[in-house]
Amino acid sequence: MRLFLLKLLVLIPCIVSMQGCETVKKLYSDDSSSSKNECADWKDYDSKDKDDDDCVDWDANKFRSQAKKAVDAGNWDKAIKIYEALEARFPFGPESSQTQLDIAYAYYKNSDPESAIAAADRFIKMNPRSPNVDYAYYLKGLVNYNRDIGFAQRFIPTDASQRDPGNARSAYDIFSELVRKYPQSRYVPDANKRMIALKNNLAMHEVHVARYYMKRRAYVAAANRAAYVVEKYQRTTAVPYALQVMQEAYTKLDMPDLAQNAEKVYKLNFPNGPPVPEYENATVSHKIWDFIGLEK
Repeated sequence: MRLFLLKLLVLIPCIVSMQGCETVKKLYSDDSSSSKNECADWKDYDSKDKDDDDCVDWDANKFRSQAKKAVDAGNWDKAIKIYEALEARFPFGPESSQTQLDIAYAYYKNSDPESAIAAADRFIKMNPRSPNVDYAYYLKGLVNYNRDIGFAQRFIPTDASQRDPGNARSAYDIFSELVRKYPQSRYVPDANKRMIALKNNLAMHEVHVARYYMKRRAYVAAANRAAYVVEKYQRTTAVPYALQVMQEAYTKLDMPDLAQNAEKVYKLNFPNGPPVPEYENATVSHKIWDFIGLEK
């Protein structure tokens, strides 16, 4: 309000005497650096071409070419800043929807899962009929699929089935939605493979919970949890281990008939033992990690 009054006071003599107009121009002109260069956010980056950091006269193609340079260099932080500037400068361009997907992917590669999912959701909401909407779903699934893979998981062979299954369930649900809504999508084959892995991990997580109940002598809870695996996760690698837990739990509960039934089912379906070892490619470090029980 004070600034408006100041400008008005200076404007009056300018109108009367046509003097002081240079002052008016200075007051009304915006000499801020953000106006001259809205791309100042990435000025801290090293650039061989000084023009790369000055986007005053850039068109959409120039933004995209510079973003591609950042992507090719693996500089995802800079790529995100350029895409954000592009989206702000050309929000309704013919390729604005592609920009939304590009920035979602850049967030994903920059290890910012929340922003990646938010960007993908925004794309789905604003472009429900886009031919690329299947990719937005696929990207959301990938983000959740890899969300728990941190430093330790990359370099230490831990068991994913022993960790919180929340993100795994989210990834499975998103991939399922992709397969259901877009069965002809090019991403469906990969999504199906990931769903198989996720389902096996979710089933094994339930087995780990059942085993925990066994250790706590909560035999009824253990038997129920194992039975849930056999019923809900058929044809997964966890079923034989669930049957073993059921047999042991019913034996502890002095329920020989149920224990024998579990044993019969196990021997009938898995006469040579579990078809897939619990740690199929276990290394020495993996066995040590499991022995210490750091995830249990």
